[in-house]
This record gives sequence, structure tokens and C-alpha cells, in this order.
Amino acid sequence: MKHKIGIFLDTQPFEGGAFQYSQTILEAVSALPREQFDVVMTFTNDSWNDLLKKNDLKTLHVPFGFWKHFPGKRLSGYLPMTLWRSTCRRFISPARILLAQQCDLWIFPAQDIFTYLLPLPALGAIHDLMHRYEPQFPEVSAKGEYGKRERHYRNLCQWAKGIVVDSEVGRKQVLESYTVSPPHLHVLPFVAPRNISKDKESSLLDNIPTLPEKFIFYPAQFWQHKNHKVLILALALLRERIPDLHLVFTGAKKNGYNELQNRIRDLKIGRQVTFSGYVSDRDMTYFYRRARAMMMPTFFGPTNIPPLEAMAQGCPTAVSDIYGMREQLGSAALYFNPSSAEGVAQVMEQLWCDDKLCGELSRQGLLHSSQWNQEHFNQKLLSILNKVLSPGYQ
Repeated sequence: MKHKIGIFLDTQPFEGGAFQYSQTILEAVSALPREQFDVVMTFTNDSWNDLLKKNDLKTLHVPFGFWKHFPGKRLSGYLPMTLWRSTCRRFISPARILLAQQCDLWIFPAQDIFTYLLPLPALGAIHDLMHRYEPQFPEVSAKGEYGKRERHYRNLCQWAKGIVVDSEVGRKQVLESYTVSPPHLHVLPFVAPRNISKDKESSLLDNIPTLPEKFIFYPAQFWQHKNHKVLILALALLRERIPDLHLVFTGAKKNGYNELQNRIRDLKIGRQVTFSGYVSDRDMTYFYRRARAMMMPTFFGPTNIPPLEAMAQGCPTAVSDIYGMREQLGSAALYFNPSSAEGVAQVMEQLWCDDKLCGELSRQGLLHSSQWNQEHFNQKLLSILNKVLSPGYQ
């Protein structure tokens, strides 16, 4: 039996991991066997134009505009979800557009509210529940954010036909947090985006600022939970023993940026830190190739995409020893306590000084990348779709 599948693309490049993950899902959907699936790809913004041109599948622009921001985020919060879902098609044209496609299943890869706001058979995604597990960070708890996230994930678990999570740890956290049937949760681990390829050179090197000859790299937006400050503290601890130690950061300014700048000024280490701002995915390759190592001291998981990107480039990698990171990376990375500047400094010194260690980490990272890549991801998604669309699946 042939099935019709829809995919809904609503993210933009500045949204980071959500946009990358949506690209990975898009590629997997594009690779579905044509004799088994008809596919319609819907998108809401021009960021997807070039990517969608690379395949010959049906595409459809869905102009959510005003409706995305008002009823989806406000009105739907005041109406019972059953009532909202039964009536939204009457006054929201995008709902009618998607319903008219008569798909057997819609894939919403970016934790989209439309996974449950629209009365469609949906495969949704839960990337993390860190508002529950790390609520001390204001970006997931302050100014009503905690309640907003709770409503979102509760509705997603209630109404989605299936949910993909990043890891076994992520699956366990969803089951701990919400009422959801275990067979409805499907583990689909992150993969390095295809555009982070060990064979691909950056095309815009003239726009990239001059980098130091040797540096530790951390690509992350400056949210407090990303924990840039522990790298700064570790650098300060090592500056007398390793005077040429240098950090390079990329990412957009968020709620942790000003504090980080103040800390750097107080410690008088500004000459040892480079801020390169926002860097496009295709130019990120250059940073990974040039870096001595990538260190990611985040407090959030369960797993993350940047370590996979680094490994795909052969860049030695060290990460926070939290949640599902060992499940994700195994022996291909070093691990540290993200709360300990002394522990981070110890790993930083190892990476800076031990050529043999870095060579082994590079080798292990490339091996890890070959064992779980886009082709494996494609096959796993196909298996999940076959389960969700099977006659006995409820």
C-alpha cells in the first residue's frame, strides 16, 4: 500500500539546531522509496527554497503569517484543545491547505505547535525537556516560559500519533514527565548535517575573520545554559602554564553574553578570546578543520549536534558528562563535569598539549561518524514510518 507523507518546514537558519535537524529530516524524507511513498513538502519561509530545489518532490508554500502568531500562541491557549482542533479549519486558511493534501501522516521535525494545533495525523519531535531537568536557567523557566513549555509538550504527547526523541535517555525523560504510550516514542538519534562534510571546503572564506593559529572552539549561541563562562574560568587557571592558549566562540548574542564579556574583562584575558559572531552552517566546516579541539560545556541535553559535526571533521571533541552524551558519543570523546572549572581546565590542557591524544580522538570521531551517518538515519526514519503507518499501530 502506498502512503502519502507530508513534511512541515517552519524553521530558519538562526534557530540553530532545530533548523539543522529539520534539514536532516528533509533529506531522509527525500530518500524515501518512491514506490512506497508520495511526499509533499510544505514550507513557510524562503530559507528552504534552495534546499527544496535539490529534489523533484512536490513542494507547497504555506503562508502562515498572522495566523501563526495570534491564534496558535494565544487563542489556542484559552480554548480546550478538542474544540480548537475541531474548529480551526473554519477560520485558518493554512489549516485548510494542509488538510486538503489528505496525507496519511505529517512530519513536524522542529517541536512545532502545529503538531497538535491542526487535526492531522502527526509524527512530532521532542528534542529536550530541560525546562524540567534544568529549570534554574531563565531561558526555559522565567516569565511564563516554564508553563508555556509544559502546555506545549503535554499537548504534543496527547495528540501526536508518534514522537521521535534523540536518545534512550530522552525517551525515559518523556515517559517520566508526561502521559504517553511507550510504543508511541521512537528513538531517532541526531546525525551530523550533510553540509558538515569532511570533503567540503567553505565557499565564503573571505568573510571569515582571521583565526589564531591554534585554538579551542565552541560553537553555541550565548545562552546561560551553554556555559561559556566555565571555559573562560578554565582559561584563566591555565594562562600562566599555557600563555598561548586561545578560545574561539561563534554564535548569536543571548542572555549570557554580557556577563561573559564582564568576566573576560575582570580576568584580563580578552586577548586570548575571539568572538566570531554568527557563522553559517556551510562555513562552520572551516572552524572545525582549523580548531585544535571542540569543547562543549553545556548543561543541556540529552544529546547535542555540535559534537557530531566536530567528529565528522576529525576535530577532537570533549563534552559535558551529562544525560545522554555518553550514549551518543561513546569512547569517541572526552568527558568533564561542566560545573568544575578545575576539571574543565584539566581536559583543556590535555587537548592543548597532547598530540597523541588528539590524533586518537580524531580517529575515533571519524570512525564514530561512519557508524552513524545520514544513510543510517534515513533507514531508521523509514523503519519508524513503517511502524507508525502499520494497520495495528494505535
